Amino acid sequence: MKAAASHDLALTLEACDWANIGRSLDAHGNAVLPGLLTAEQCDALAALYCREEGYRTRIVMARHGFGRGEYKYFAYPLPPLLDQLRHALYPRLAPIANRWNLQLGIDVQYPGDLAAFLQRCHQAGQTRPTPLILQYGEGDYNCLHQDLYGEHVFPLQVVILLSEPGRDFSGGEFVMTEISAQGRRADVVALRQGDAVVFTVNQRPAPSSRPGRRGTRKVAMRHGVSRIRSGQRHTVGLIFHDAR
Repeated sequence: MKAAASHDLALTLEACDWANIGRSLDAHGNAVLPGLLTAEQCDALAALYCREEGYRTRIVMARHGFGRGEYKYFAYPLPPLLDQLRHALYPRLAPIANRWNLQLGIDVQYPGDLAAFLQRCHQAGQTRPTPLILQYGEGDYNCLHQDLYGEHVFPLQVVILLSEPGRDFSGGEFVMTEISAQGRRADVVALRQGDAVVFTVNQRPAPSSRPGRRGTRKVAMRHGVSRIRSGQRHTVGLIFHDAR
């Protein structure tokens, strides 16, 4: 059963247009992977939220000024599907992350597999797993933020929508903002159940916008979720660096 699921996931990722995903990340700081999970996989993951076991901590957003709603960080070992996703997505994204760092003049390059990168995190004291599951109800929202947990930060992360808009909830759009010398911009990313969005954790490179000037400028990115108008919304987040 696990082998079949792993094989299906590999085929799904192989079918993604990674060249176009890279172009979208370069241009907008995000890219959608449609239909990454099936409805059955989404429902099974969402059902994990009500369980007590398998988590290292639960966060109520309002207590920390993060918004409204709550989320739980998974403990190791991760649920098999999330562990497979994390390891399968990382090597697809590492070349983009390495190219971005070169463009930004950041003297950090990422290894080709997740195990080697996590070893780097753990040697620096970042040993706590960061994949999480989020639950929002009516009136809940997530403030714009960045998921930075220590010295070692992988510049891309993934969120997968587990609920179906229009059926399970209304509102609750995934929102990204960018801040640069050229101003501020907001981007609403439309997702359906099972869709994933890959997006910038902190900053991305962009061509200089000054007339006649070549070079690269830094664009700071943040993400959040707009207010849930009705129903309940579940998502999972895959962050590739671990936390202190």
